[in-house]
Amino acid sequence: MTPTAPPFGRTLCAMITPFDETGALDLDGAQLLAAHLVSEGCDGLVLSGTTGESPTTTDAEKAALVTAVREAVGEDASVVAGVGTFDTRHTVELTLAAEKAGADGVLVVSPYYSRPPQDALEAYFREIADASGLPVMLYDIPGRTGIRIEPETVIRLAEHPRIVAVKDCSYDFLGTQKVLNATELAYYAGCDEHNLALYAVGGAGCVSTVANVVPAHVAAVLESFEAGDTPVSARLQQRATPLIELMMSSDLPGTVTAKALLNTLGLPAGPVRSPLRPADRKTADGLLAEYERLVAAP
Repeated sequence: MTPTAPPFGRTLCAMITPFDETGALDLDGAQLLAAHLVSEGCDGLVLSGTTGESPTTTDAEKAALVTAVREAVGEDASVVAGVGTFDTRHTVELTLAAEKAGADGVLVVSPYYSRPPQDALEAYFREIADASGLPVMLYDIPGRTGIRIEPETVIRLAEHPRIVAVKDCSYDFLGTQKVLNATELAYYAGCDEHNLALYAVGGAGCVSTVANVVPAHVAAVLESFEAGDTPVSARLQQRATPLIELMMSSDLPGTVTAKALLNTLGLPAGPVRSPLRPADRKTADGLLAEYERLVAAP
């Protein structure tokens, strides 16, 4: 199967939001990190998502981040802004602000906590898509929101001309393939262990947290498959598995592990914002050791 044409690129990084030592937004650091990620193979950046600590950044900070990153990467990469909240009016406001700030698209998560039924969920996404001229990436992550965007709902939403993509953290590979078979939506793996598997059945690429620290490796997995070298692609994905497990399945959010490793590597990151807490020294040392094993592998 030929992978879906990617509207936002193929290797997208779910970029952390750098803060300075006082916890304030570090726009200079964000620009440096964004430029680094693009130079290492990312052709898209997703800002203010889960990894970007969106619950603890203000509306003004979110808009400023888009403006700064847009300036840093120019047209070399897409910039997708996370705008989803549990309040439709607030999400519309953030969408319009992202459009004004220069985003290429918006990432819209399901309204969390209130858990609306599927008809209300569909109406929510349609209202956001109607609010601006930006293309929309749905964000299906029921483990955090408490509600699934059911495949039938996604299929109906695909009829909207500005709903073009899905970031898939559903852990329902069958449901994902049902939508791929029925629509032209671009599906992006939102869980790093699924990057190659989803791409192989027609996905558009990935929105990767692990790409914060090994962007070239994450890009190489998909590039090798696209070039027709499936064994190399599979080997690269397998080599990344220990780091993926440490970063994403260690009882710590990916934001915490990514920032711990970035700080150790001397790249812009800074602290996490409360209620998150930084990784301890043992965790940071373990992440660094696994990172070094991965980048040293032939």
